[in-house]
Amino acid sequence: MSKEHGYQVTVTWSGTTAGGYRAYDRGHDVTAAGKPPIAATADPAFLGDPARWNPEELLVAALSQCHLLTYLALCARHGITVTGYRDTATGRMAETPGGGGHFTEVTLNPEVTIAEEALADKAAELHHRAHELCFIANSVNFPVHHAPTVHIG
Repeated sequence: MSKEHGYQVTVTWSGTTAGGYRAYDRGHDVTAAGKPPIAATADPAFLGDPARWNPEELLVAALSQCHLLTYLALCARHGITVTGYRDTATGRMAETPGGGGHFTEVTLNPEVTIAEEALADKAAELHHRAHELCFIANSVNFPVHHAPTVHIG
């Protein structure tokens, strides 16, 4: 029997668009009960504030986080001690005529540090399984690539 989970966030903006496209503030807040707000905006290419998060960055972050959490769970279940994990993920988006666009790909570059050299091959292999199980990666219609590195430390 499958389980379903629900999620609720609130996106709040106030201001005015009376000054036209170039004049309105794109700043807004993303909130959820019991959590600090995320200060968000549009991508700077679309007149957003570069000091705030934009939806495109948050999508790339969600893919990276989902992979991280799935990977750590798999390693824990396989007796692999992970002592460090860092992913500098990148995403590519193409604008389309008429003002729309879509992501063309995301690449995750996880650098993982594990305790035992004997488990390095298994640790590398689990990235593939983490991708297969990641809820967010299973929900997007563009390729999510992986270029993992395993360190012993």
